[in-house]
Amino acid sequence: MASTSTARSAPSRLDRFFRVSERGSTIGREVRGGVVTFVTMAYIIVLNPLILGSFSADDPAAKRDVLGHILPVPQVAAVTALVAGVMTILFGLVANYPFAIATGLGINTLLAVTIAPQMTWPEAMGLVVVDGLIILLLVATGFRTAVFNAVPAELKAAISVGIGLFICLIGLVDAGFVRRLPDAAHTTVPVGLGINGSIASWPTAVFVFGLLLTGVLVARRVRGGLLIGVLGTTVVAIALEAVVKVGPSGAGNAKGWNLGYPALPEKVVDLPDLALFGDVSFGAWTRLPSITVALLVFTLVLANFFDAMGTMTGLGKEAGLVDRDNQLPGVGKALFVEGVGAVAGGAGSASSNTVFVESAAGIAEGARTGLANVVTGVLLLAAMFLTPLYQVIPLEAAAPALVVVGALMIGQIREVDFSEFSVGLPAFLTIVVMPFTYSIANGIGAGFISYVVLRSATGKARSIHPLMWVVAVAFAAYFAIGPIRAAFGA
Repeated sequence: MASTSTARSAPSRLDRFFRVSERGSTIGREVRGGVVTFVTMAYIIVLNPLILGSFSADDPAAKRDVLGHILPVPQVAAVTALVAGVMTILFGLVANYPFAIATGLGINTLLAVTIAPQMTWPEAMGLVVVDGLIILLLVATGFRTAVFNAVPAELKAAISVGIGLFICLIGLVDAGFVRRLPDAAHTTVPVGLGINGSIASWPTAVFVFGLLLTGVLVARRVRGGLLIGVLGTTVVAIALEAVVKVGPSGAGNAKGWNLGYPALPEKVVDLPDLALFGDVSFGAWTRLPSITVALLVFTLVLANFFDAMGTMTGLGKEAGLVDRDNQLPGVGKALFVEGVGAVAGGAGSASSNTVFVESAAGIAEGARTGLANVVTGVLLLAAMFLTPLYQVIPLEAAAPALVVVGALMIGQIREVDFSEFSVGLPAFLTIVVMPFTYSIANGIGAGFISYVVLRSATGKARSIHPLMWVVAVAFAAYFAIGPIRAAFGA
């Protein structure tokens, strides 16, 4: 009888702690929602190592830091799963919302493309830690919420759309579908389709297949469509490579696999290599001019600042968790834990962790509480032991997920009223400057500055929140940093 009583009371304690019944859910729904969220977001354990990491320092396309060092793909995969699992569980326990956390797409690319080439990888991750600490300070002072409320809804939507296009462009370039022209300096066309205007390589053809496959899965609302698309395309790549022997890119083989080689691994399960965890340095402040480092941190803060809050608001509305004023109750705790995710991501060399919009899949399955997050987090931790699998996934198989995620994010463009040009142009600049300059911060800055100028020039200055002026001035200084540094001899 005692064991039966204990079994019956355990769900009741879970129910009370996570307020499951109070939010109109059940423990079964929370578990199912947590599993679905994991399936839809697990692709990040595949993508993040391919964005940040490299398989070999000898690969011409390897992401090297200023000293030529790389982050090994298996190690990045392990810390990506570890930090995501721990932070997702922590968010569920503290904030009690079904919003999973993992490495944010966009910031990891910013690290690989812009920041790491100027310093060592540990120093780059140190900047992510600093970024997270600043975010936590802004949350503690209430400033983060204040600025978020000051940004017009149209610009918030434009930021999401711009990031979507940026992610899409990255996927297209990584897959070889879009390539820089060798003679770009002597032509008005800087990029082109494939090789000589055609899809002339097997890896790019695999990407096209993967894009169509993933698109069909997502269009048919198949749970885990992104992950199934990546894995299904990888199977096709492995079979194709076994027959045609394309080989890796580099050494004059422009038609080879970009990153990752599709061949069956010797083993599937292995102990995770967590050597990267804690490999952090703050030496960037001595390697580069202080103003340069400060601007890089500023860029990270800006990229982090507006992403999570907008995602939380959207997920909260979808789950029916917002109040009458469209505010998320207890958002301060949620924002604080999300800030801890940035610190933890940097400390773990996985890049900044943030709320994942794919949590919407779990919410659609019925998840309403942090119990779903606990389930998702446990599954992410279990994924650490499967890192040998990630070495066989070519970038051409993972890139379709980036394009599809970009397509999903661009849907928010419907929230922008382009008939009001003083809003439409800033939103447009926000959207296009991000992919065209390969920078999230540049797009945000262009949008903020043009918004302040156009609204003021059309007699609508009173509608501009004072904090928008502050941020616009900061961005103006950021864009003029070259002349400023020259003036001060920096």
